[in-house]
Amino acid sequence: MVILIYSMATERTTTARSPIPKLQQKKDIYPVPISEESITPLKDTKHLLVSAFMDRRVKGFDIRIIGIFRRDSIQPLHCSFCCGSVFNQTTPATVLIHSDHFGFPYGATDVLCPLPKNCDASHLTLLTKPSANASEHTFIPIRNKSEKIRFNFTVCISTLFGDYNNVLQFAQTLEMYKLLGVDRVVVYNTSCGPELNRLLESYSQEGFLEVVPWPIGKFLKPSTGWRFPEHEGDLQYFGQIVTLNECIYRSMERSRYVLLNDIDEIIMPYKHDNLVSLMNTLGPQHPNVGEFLIENHVFPKQHFEPSKRFHLPQWEKVPGVNILEHIYREDPDRSVYHPHKMIVRPKLIEQTSVHEVLRKFGERYKFPLDVCRIIHVRVALRGYLKLEELHEDKRLWDFQEKLIPNVDKALKRAGLLPAEEQNKL
Repeated sequence: MVILIYSMATERTTTARSPIPKLQQKKDIYPVPISEESITPLKDTKHLLVSAFMDRRVKGFDIRIIGIFRRDSIQPLHCSFCCGSVFNQTTPATVLIHSDHFGFPYGATDVLCPLPKNCDASHLTLLTKPSANASEHTFIPIRNKSEKIRFNFTVCISTLFGDYNNVLQFAQTLEMYKLLGVDRVVVYNTSCGPELNRLLESYSQEGFLEVVPWPIGKFLKPSTGWRFPEHEGDLQYFGQIVTLNECIYRSMERSRYVLLNDIDEIIMPYKHDNLVSLMNTLGPQHPNVGEFLIENHVFPKQHFEPSKRFHLPQWEKVPGVNILEHIYREDPDRSVYHPHKMIVRPKLIEQTSVHEVLRKFGERYKFPLDVCRIIHVRVALRGYLKLEELHEDKRLWDFQEKLIPNVDKALKRAGLLPAEEQNKL
């Protein structure tokens, strides 16, 4: 009898604690497949969905979907919503292919949707027919519904690919951005080397870095270049334009400013100690500007500062470029197109390309060269220039006293310094 009573009590306790009712309850709320992936194929089309955001800045619309669409296969689409426990309420969709697709078959695409009446939507998908069975389609969450401004500055890094493993420059750049007042860095990772992956994990755990998986190669053949057909593939440069736009909307309700640039570029103020001071000065002077352009300046990595002052022993075995060793700056060739990068107010931006905003609600302002420019340590653009034709620029050295120990700590935290060097720190 004692055994029987104990068994019955145990059975009741186990049943009460069973997760099955919770799963059923979730199924009742969302009776459709839900995707939390960064790329979701759209059923019955050649298109891909990336993310959806609340966006009421364009009259008549409430939701903006960031997608990757096959440009020669555009068809009428319908937005289908989960409105609480009710789903399959539809409205007509408006498809906007971005103008900068560089000739590739696929391009960054916005889809605008009006909400149905009395619908507090949590998820949505797109249908080729309003009468289609929505339960057979995968829905994605609608973001930016309850975000609040938490950051002054977010940096958006478009894509890491090709097992990128420039560890030292990556750490130096992130630590420089910390010193310049950046609160968050977002990076889209297709592939990187093992050492850099450890560094990404360390910064992610710290909370400074947000890594978005970007497995674009599972769905398309991404191009390693920017121009079709010179660079083969389905989509320009691993979806660079798609991720930059996604990052703007991801940051729209939580960050006052967004910097759009590559990981080997630092947007550097020259008359202010940091980006906070820079924008606190210029922002109020240009309240209607949504796009601040910064000219790119290349520091060729083949030219080294001769004293080797910053050729530090603890960094010798860390893969990557040491930006402190490169102080010689090219003048851009302004007789040809010269690219810029941007600081934007995300709430004033609708669509962006890599070097300029395509559609915006505000104005454009170009920083004077003595106020702000980009430090870009890379292969020379004008390789025919002799060393004496370059300009000495030691602006990075103004930060070396804090930068070097901070980089050491970051590398140590990720286990990327040799053991003998870690013991010295």
